[in-house]
Amino acid sequence: MFNGLRQRVAQAIAPVSNNVPSAGYMRGLPGGMNSVMALPMPVLRDSKDDVRQAWGKAAARAVDAMHNNGWIAGTTEAMIALIIGDGLRPNFVPDMSAFNWTEKQTKDWARRAERLFEADAINPHHVDAGGRYTFSQLQASAMRQWFATGEIVGQIPFIKRPGSSTGTKLRLIQSHWLSQRSEPPKIDNGVYVDHHGAPVGYLFDMRDMNGVRREVSKPAFDNWGRTICFHVFDGQPGQVRGITPWAPVLRVLRDYDQLSNATLTAAMIHAIFAATIESDYPSGEVLDALTDGDEQGSSETSSFMSFMEQKVGWSKNVDIDLNRHGKIAQLMVGEKLNLHSSEHPNSAYEPFANFLLREVARCAGALFEDVTGDYRGVTQASMKAAISKQWPQVLYRRKNLAVPPSQRYAEAWIEEKVSDGILEIPGGIDAFLANKAAICRIKWRGPAKPVPDELKAAKTHELYRNMGVMSDEMICNDLGEDNEDVYDARASEKRGRAERGIHGGISNGGSDIDLLDESNDEILPQGRQTEDPDHNE
Repeated sequence: MFNGLRQRVAQAIAPVSNNVPSAGYMRGLPGGMNSVMALPMPVLRDSKDDVRQAWGKAAARAVDAMHNNGWIAGTTEAMIALIIGDGLRPNFVPDMSAFNWTEKQTKDWARRAERLFEADAINPHHVDAGGRYTFSQLQASAMRQWFATGEIVGQIPFIKRPGSSTGTKLRLIQSHWLSQRSEPPKIDNGVYVDHHGAPVGYLFDMRDMNGVRREVSKPAFDNWGRTICFHVFDGQPGQVRGITPWAPVLRVLRDYDQLSNATLTAAMIHAIFAATIESDYPSGEVLDALTDGDEQGSSETSSFMSFMEQKVGWSKNVDIDLNRHGKIAQLMVGEKLNLHSSEHPNSAYEPFANFLLREVARCAGALFEDVTGDYRGVTQASMKAAISKQWPQVLYRRKNLAVPPSQRYAEAWIEEKVSDGILEIPGGIDAFLANKAAICRIKWRGPAKPVPDELKAAKTHELYRNMGVMSDEMICNDLGEDNEDVYDARASEKRGRAERGIHGGISNGGSDIDLLDESNDEILPQGRQTEDPDHNE
């Protein structure tokens, strides 16, 4: 009796013990898992260890996708076009307060520096260590390298060439040349680090002209802080190497390829038909299988076999060729020709394929419509909202990935020009090194933000400017232009019109207007209203 009572008590309290209230993430799951989540348990470790393990395979697959997958290749080029356009252009905005320069002195120095830089940037002989690419092409190549491997690696050597106005050159290095070797605490995945973890040099695994592999060490900076090697990537704290942004969708790309291949195979099978002849009589083998030994030797069976022999002879003399048009084939009595085709229900292909491409687009930071070129069902409002969500990521990548290589080169270029006395500052090169960060302040301009409706965007700029919350410089930045260049161009156009006796510049509502206000030399937006609502300036 006592044992029975104990069993009943144990059964009564068992459900209570299995449902003890708890708190925290994934509560109620045995070991943090259930039958649905019974998958290989991920390992929680430093991000640099994840990158070290996956870098080679991820980079190889991403490069293969960029070479052989039209979606990935097209999306990569589309994103590069959004980030750098036809090239990031520098707007020098130095801080010369250390030299007590006036605003005009500073602007004149900056404008001269910009023009000298542009002259070198468009000439591959001047800017590229290999003498092949312009500065904008090198910027695009750097971004392709980042999409492929998650890293941009390069050098800024000094190579003096005959006919070249500058010895400062830019050389991009393939990311897989950067060694994977680690020797803590000195070398971490090919990067020499100090005791703070800052990079001080790089170890390259290269091949010489004879194809022999050898390791080459390069410092990051020289004794004066001039960049020798640079390494640009994005990631989490503690990372020393980057990884391709395509890594999260490499499996999706494989699924898409499998779906495409399976659909193509099914479509090809669907285009193939088979033909059979249906007869009321079984073949000899079937007849033999359905009769016993005595029946096989009977006269009736023998007569049927004679009939089958005649049938075979008939078939040999009758050529049923489905590839010949207009031919009528004669069949024996009791036979008919049947045509068969494979069934392929593929109505779910496009929705599922688009679902996979949406994930690819999201990973790339692109719009689904830009990836696929499919704008069905897109409205102006939805496109505006999509661009507004996408554009901050474009600006982030421009500032933190595309700009650093250009900035490193520009700093070395300015240093050379100051050292040679071409760009003069009080104190020469020593003053430059003491104020390098202030002198090398540059705003890099890229392409303008896409807008669904140019007229509405222009009205918005006009409204904000008239409200006094937006300047000409801000408007020009939105348009990817330099306000100083706009001022110079419009002033030059005004002088040109005056020299040729042309009064007014642009027709606005039937009346000629001058875009330069003589009273305060201020550039006014077209159609701006004065206090008199009936008068347009």
